[in-house]
Amino acid sequence: MSAEITALTAWTFVSEIPIPEDIRPLLVEGEQPYTAYKTMRDSAVFTNKRLIVRDAQGLTGKKIEVYSLPYSAINMWSSENAGTFDMNAELELWTRAGHIKIKLGKNVDIRRLDHLIAHAVLVNG
Repeated sequence: MSAEITALTAWTFVSEIPIPEDIRPLLVEGEQPYTAYKTMRDSAVFTNKRLIVRDAQGLTGKKIEVYSLPYSAINMWSSENAGTFDMNAELELWTRAGHIKIKLGKNVDIRRLDHLIAHAVLVNG
């Protein structure tokens, strides 16, 4: 068995964006969006309760799959800043659902994201 764990899901966060208005119907009472990121085809939103990733599919992008990861499901995480030869930072989450790898564009602040996860899991969780 390989020592490296294969990611169940992998996403790429390209850059920070304004919080999309069409995310509001997905929020429960008392849930507030903190920040949002552009993904390759859609967006990811961090709220005070969970991470919501929208993934537009198909040629027209009208079919949308929504992933919802409550912070209470996160068992462990790691963050790795970009290096000299590796231009992308990475955030990895080990959850009850499996392993998730998030690649971050050069304009995404990995330490800010790491702090957001820490606060959500350790303070709010």
